[in-house]
Amino acid sequence: MKTNREIALTRKILIELTGDDGGRGWIPGLDPKRPGKAARVVWSNGGGWDHVSVSWENRCPTWEEMCRVKDLFFYPEEYCVEYHPAQSEYVNHHPYCLHIWRYQQPGMPMPPSWMVGPKRGQDRETVRNEGIQALQHYEDCEGCVSRKAAESAAIELLKETMITKRLPSFDSVRKAMRGSPRVRPSDERKEAKE
Repeated sequence: MKTNREIALTRKILIELTGDDGGRGWIPGLDPKRPGKAARVVWSNGGGWDHVSVSWENRCPTWEEMCRVKDLFFYPEEYCVEYHPAQSEYVNHHPYCLHIWRYQQPGMPMPPSWMVGPKRGQDRETVRNEGIQALQHYEDCEGCVSRKAAESAAIELLKETMITKRLPSFDSVRKAMRGSPRVRPSDERKEAKE
């Protein structure tokens, strides 16, 4: 996360207050359709977490707005997330507030990009090959996918992702994986144990 000084130097945030571990203020012009309005922002970097919360008076921030906020408060190569916690852990003190989090310790897990689709400048064949290679690593574990099934599953999943521009459904994953006798749906495994 950027320092308070770096955040102030952007000149895109009206800073109301800063302290040792963050601050609060307003981001005018965050919504290009309403340049006269400003979003409320609070940021902190204590307790092992970097955090930014953004809210509007009468609506949630959009994805594009959250991306702009991420760029204002974090360095380009820092990974940040918006969590969807277990229902029992929900906290909602403001109905139109969203949060960006970054764990300060190294090793924050991230899903591989090939599971989503091609990155800018990547072709589909490269992404397909990355997926096949990654799935082959599971070849030797017991009860996991054989090489042939991994290849076929990766191809099917990537085809569906590329064609529909959506992540594949669980059923399509299970269907693609059925090519291997070592991989069965969970209910078939229960029957096999009985």
